[in-house]
Amino acid sequence: MNITFLGAAGEVTGSRFLVETEHVSFLVDCGMFQGLGSTEKNHAALEWDVSKLDFVLLTHAHIDHSGLLPLLVSRGFDGAIYTTRATCDLLEVMLLDSAHIQEKEAEWARERERRGETLRHPDSVNPLYGVAEARDSLRQLHGVGYDVEVRPHPTVKVCYRDAGHILGSAILEVWLETEGVTRKLVFSGDLGQPGHPLMNDPTPIEQADYVIVESTYGNRLHKPLEETTEELVEAINDTLSQRRGNILIPAFAVGRTQDMLFILSELAQEGRLISKPRIFVDSPMAKAATEVTLKHHRLLDEEARHFMRELQANHHTPLPITFTETVEDSKAINRVSGGAIIIAASGMCDAGRIKHHLRNNLAREENSIIFVGFQARGTLGRKLVDGATEVRLFGEDVPVRARRYTIGGLSAHADQAALMGWLGHFKKPPRKCFVVHGEEETAKLFADKIHSELDWEVLNPEAGKLYTIA
Repeated sequence: MNITFLGAAGEVTGSRFLVETEHVSFLVDCGMFQGLGSTEKNHAALEWDVSKLDFVLLTHAHIDHSGLLPLLVSRGFDGAIYTTRATCDLLEVMLLDSAHIQEKEAEWARERERRGETLRHPDSVNPLYGVAEARDSLRQLHGVGYDVEVRPHPTVKVCYRDAGHILGSAILEVWLETEGVTRKLVFSGDLGQPGHPLMNDPTPIEQADYVIVESTYGNRLHKPLEETTEELVEAINDTLSQRRGNILIPAFAVGRTQDMLFILSELAQEGRLISKPRIFVDSPMAKAATEVTLKHHRLLDEEARHFMRELQANHHTPLPITFTETVEDSKAINRVSGGAIIIAASGMCDAGRIKHHLRNNLAREENSIIFVGFQARGTLGRKLVDGATEVRLFGEDVPVRARRYTIGGLSAHADQAALMGWLGHFKKPPRKCFVVHGEEETAKLFADKIHSELDWEVLNPEAGKLYTIA
């Protein structure tokens, strides 16, 4: 049995793991790279005969795990893509949006080329895929429920367990028959932080021959939720009531946006906000994702289910929430000079409407930008978190005078303690543990911690390298 780590090895994004035995060949995840060098890496990601794949197993809908599915299908893969039913519904929103972004960015690149500009990425004039390819990939989705065994191949059995990360996210238990023996692989996907708003805690797993575990926050601990909430309250009250500015929150349309609506409404209900802000969710995809969340509200924890029912009942929530649809609606927010919280995608500021709001708000010192999620290296969000005093947006140099807050405790990713806690449920060490989905230094530190505290054999796999494991 072989595993090739085609992405998310020594970095956070681009999740793709190729599993091969003498009987079967399949991918776990098919995600896009994000950040520095991602354009070239995404264009080169599937330059092999993907038609030989038997099927794909998908852990969840985030683009760094799912975003290359349309390219996979356009390159000749015609098999089934297995994932949870909630993820299927989210992908219908996310992959079409991703395709639209690909087409638009290629159009802008061609326009710049026509004007005689030198492009940093020559590949950028061609979209990775378009809306037609995205629709084709959706036809190959097969929705499954949690805790139900699936047989995608006579020699493979799979069970999806709740990962507590975003709606529909899953830990994969995979049993493979190879050379007359059954081996069990566990793919953590992205694990959620226990006690996180909206989602249930990650499902504990007790046994595996091989574990592939994420390490996004494997080098740090999140602040306690109450301390984090107090930090958020101070940032909001200082910006809206003291400085009379606006707040920008870059947030992934799936997961983080719904988290923030829940948290902000709860804070208002508790009377912890000095003034009642106007909340704009400026992302058609976030609106669609919220509707999908309402549809699958039974997958959420009890408090979240109650909030979602209120939101569904004509938005009877403690705060006025406006979901924008059109470009004109989005532009109209620019006329709001203060008292607004603007939640917009993308979460790492590299695409979407958040870039327009940054251009219009970063230069004003009364404003704030609040980061509530991980910012990968090379992304605009990471540059801002790291203290850039000027950033380039739409061909303009924009000074950064707005205050910046990083609220780490709201992350939908498990921190080091939560990751170790989840691994601690295994009753005996696996034959080998592979640490993925972390920046290189973080993944190495976390691998060392697993080895020293659990006495497991641990590897940090190299990108593109094949490992024979059984």
